Amino acid sequence: MKVRSDQFSRLSSEALQDEFLREALARANASFQDARGDAVDSMPDWEALRQQAHEIKNRAIENLPEALDAFEKNICSRGGEVHYCEDGAAARDTILSIIRSHDGSSVTKSKSMVTEEIALNDHLEAAGLSVLEGDLGEYIIQLAGEHPSHIIAPAIHKSREEVAELFHEHLGSDPKADIPELTRVAQRTLREAFLGADIGISGANFVVSETGTIVLVENEGNIRMSTTIPRVHIALVGIEKVVPRMEDLALLLRLLCRSATGQRVTSYISFISSARTPAEGDGPEKIYVVFLDAGRSRLWADPGQRAALNCIRCGACLNFCPVYGSVGGHSYGWVYPGPIGSVITPHYVGIEKASELPQASSLCGRCAEVCPVKIPLPDMLLGLRAKAVEAGSAGIVERFSMRVFSLLGRSPRLWRFALACGRPVYKLVARAGLASVLGGPLRRWNRSRGLPLPQKQGFRSWWRAETKKGDVDD
Repeated sequence: MKVRSDQFSRLSSEALQDEFLREALARANASFQDARGDAVDSMPDWEALRQQAHEIKNRAIENLPEALDAFEKNICSRGGEVHYCEDGAAARDTILSIIRSHDGSSVTKSKSMVTEEIALNDHLEAAGLSVLEGDLGEYIIQLAGEHPSHIIAPAIHKSREEVAELFHEHLGSDPKADIPELTRVAQRTLREAFLGADIGISGANFVVSETGTIVLVENEGNIRMSTTIPRVHIALVGIEKVVPRMEDLALLLRLLCRSATGQRVTSYISFISSARTPAEGDGPEKIYVVFLDAGRSRLWADPGQRAALNCIRCGACLNFCPVYGSVGGHSYGWVYPGPIGSVITPHYVGIEKASELPQASSLCGRCAEVCPVKIPLPDMLLGLRAKAVEAGSAGIVERFSMRVFSLLGRSPRLWRFALACGRPVYKLVARAGLASVLGGPLRRWNRSRGLPLPQKQGFRSWWRAETKKGDVDD
């Protein structure tokens, strides 16, 4: 997937003109928020559990090298094989090499953001392999030639009519089919693919170092089909997904399910610790775990930003973010949208390619309030804004404005003079509608907002008047 995170301003401006997208996001976010609210209200110890989860993930990330070593030792002792890949290219080549070593030709995949991150589908298809997404939402956007717009609901931006047209074009179904019929059509198609696949590829919600276990959470059953029917299972996993103990996992699953979909528990949770044994009737003959770095070590080495690796990909920060709720996931220009995407993308692709993302926040703090592992996202966004300036990614207008503001802020006399002169000029611009004519930041602001008129009385004069009243009253 081509990185377009440096085009957030343009992409978000286009998204703001899409009425259907905004309505779809409003409905979906309201549903996610209500479901999570009910789930949280049913747990009076929610805040205490969040704190415990925060501490668990902190310990796991702080001891990441040791946890990875322990996981490798345990899964390899049962016949698994582990590979470490520095970047996406190495991971793609490793997975393709594994598939070819087993003479594989057809692949089914479970929903996995990390496979999107390395553009795995494109690479395997270019090598002549058949690749089919097993998750219904991912399958829809695969047919559309698009990428996920949400961590949990990848096709949140698609209408029923658009999906029906896609299925009619690719699968020959009724172009006016309703949702149950569309689901049946997808089920028939995907079931054939599952039964005929040589290779199953998944991500992982967690991997447990204590037992060498891959943990996968889902509602549709497609992950279980992809990990049990094909003769080879390959799990592509970000190195940050390791947790030390099964005891830790129990708490994290409680928080993940409730934060993501509002469920106590999802329909299926798979624990995979080895390939099929002689006593078992299903399961792969061989399991491979491919750990991906791709910028995670750089993030791990930054004490002020390291907590972003604690993310358990529940999507709650997206569901409560006013920016994401207005412009959707594709505006962020890469795989990870929303507040967490605005934090991790600059580390994964480079701040120079994603300098606009830390600005894609109102800093309202809702993301931090709902994060089940208490990631301080607003603080981290502020830190990245500073890094963008240090890297020279801030524009000339922004740098000049901040220097002027700094100068005025250090001098009360200059501040009062600027307010006295600036107030009438601002009134003229706002009343005459000159923002679009003047251009620059004002023009961009005015595309989706109106410039408010100031009150007749300024704050300073109001404050002096009120203070004087108070003196008289005393």
